[in-house]
Amino acid sequence: MTTIAPALQAFFTDRLITQRNSSPQTIAAYRDTFKLLLRFAHEQTGKQPFELDIDDIDAPLIGAFLTHLERDRGNSARTRNARLGAIHSFYRFAALEHPEHAHAIARVMAIPTKRHERNTVSYLDLEEIKALLAAPDRGTWLGRRDRALLALMIQTGVRVSELVSLRVCDVHLGAGHHIRVLGKGRKKRATPLTSETVAVLRQWLTERGGAPEDPLFPTRQGRPLSRYTVGLLVSKHANTAAADCPRLKAKRVTPHVLRHTNAMLLRAKDVDIATIALWLGHESTQTTHIYEHADPALKERAIARTAPLGVKPGRYRAPDTLLAFLDAL
Repeated sequence: MTTIAPALQAFFTDRLITQRNSSPQTIAAYRDTFKLLLRFAHEQTGKQPFELDIDDIDAPLIGAFLTHLERDRGNSARTRNARLGAIHSFYRFAALEHPEHAHAIARVMAIPTKRHERNTVSYLDLEEIKALLAAPDRGTWLGRRDRALLALMIQTGVRVSELVSLRVCDVHLGAGHHIRVLGKGRKKRATPLTSETVAVLRQWLTERGGAPEDPLFPTRQGRPLSRYTVGLLVSKHANTAAADCPRLKAKRVTPHVLRHTNAMLLRAKDVDIATIALWLGHESTQTTHIYEHADPALKERAIARTAPLGVKPGRYRAPDTLLAFLDAL
């Protein structure tokens, strides 16, 4: 074997798993990146993946791979940047283990991320929320499960990966009711529950039963829901809700839209950005500032404090004593 095979094996086993204790999601994302890259390199060089050297997978080849992702596979710039991030992480590790390839590695590390347009934050208003929560059929076990699931997602803003990992023991409905969430980077947080959500969850837990370590929202067979299945459930109930709330027809409702909805509900109550970042489990408040840009009420308040163009700012004074009398009533 040449350099790339043992270097990749050491990167996954020593760096990601042993030293960094990376999450299964991170390892899977990095694994998929290198499966794609090695197949592309095989097509370009004619060498089998175990025959490749670090110098074979150089900056021009990686640049061509990133173009292939966008042009041929239809990946977005965001996905392209995520793949590049995985490659950069490996080459930082390789620079320490194989300094003889420093020049080739430096050129790869110099490949920049790609700028891309940020989508407008999509979220549901109160009427749309009510329609969505009313969509599941509460006459069935699955409908009652889905209603509890949707209510929890909207009120807490949990990521779908966090939702499917919740266990029965993660829900605390006593004094200071909350759920315990294991988020990105293995960071734990406790998210408070409203009395309305507590009532829904209490009914669901009574019906659901199960051991403390069992999944909070299981399938019929008792297994945890997958992220893909949760996405299908949200989309299905949104389509049902659109019959009562036609505005939903124009929106693509996903689990992440429900997360945005929670953040916008907090903003509407004038909760500060730092608190929302803690609530959602954001690493930095910079991520959370998108909700300030998306908050129409914040912009309306700014307009209300702005004097009309061509009008001298100042306190309004009635031009007439009679008008002044009427204003004082």
